[in-house]
Amino acid sequence: MEDTLTSLSTWGYLALAFFSFGGSFIAVAAAGILSYMGEMNLYVSLVIAIFFNYIGDMFLFYLGRYHTEDIKPYFQKHKRKIALSTLIMRKYGVWAIFIQKFLYGIKTLVPISMALSRYDFKKFGFYNVFASILFVTTIMLASYYAGGTIKVVFEFFKEYPWVIALFLLVIITAIWYGMEYLTRKK
Repeated sequence: MEDTLTSLSTWGYLALAFFSFGGSFIAVAAAGILSYMGEMNLYVSLVIAIFFNYIGDMFLFYLGRYHTEDIKPYFQKHKRKIALSTLIMRKYGVWAIFIQKFLYGIKTLVPISMALSRYDFKKFGFYNVFASILFVTTIMLASYYAGGTIKVVFEFFKEYPWVIALFLLVIITAIWYGMEYLTRKK
């Protein structure tokens, strides 16, 4: 985690743009922490992250709409996740655009499944602007205002490095179990 912060501090806004394009939660949160520490400008970071997060989802939607045959081989293993993202889209409609930003594991699949279902490109783009703003400001401002606490936690992890491995194992197991539970056959 500290390497991510150092990397973002060194490469700064370029790294934030690259990782925001992919929808990275950690890069946006790290930019908020670095803004708290004075290493990055909060407002510039917000604008860069929002813009590239928006462009990344529009790119995924474009791929799903116009290059379906090219991307099919990459999603053969993820048929259940695509089905789940399609169900989320059908159940929540426009809200699926907002919800998908916060769901790890299917955040890249929802724009593609929306494109495959012939969802309107302009409508997706319109709502995606607001979803990107909501996602980035929520994560970045939360990490910015929690910067002091997060700094203390990092100091604790420096002193007891085994705790972070245990913590990550619990998080990964919970995400894995959640995705298995949500995508299992019933």
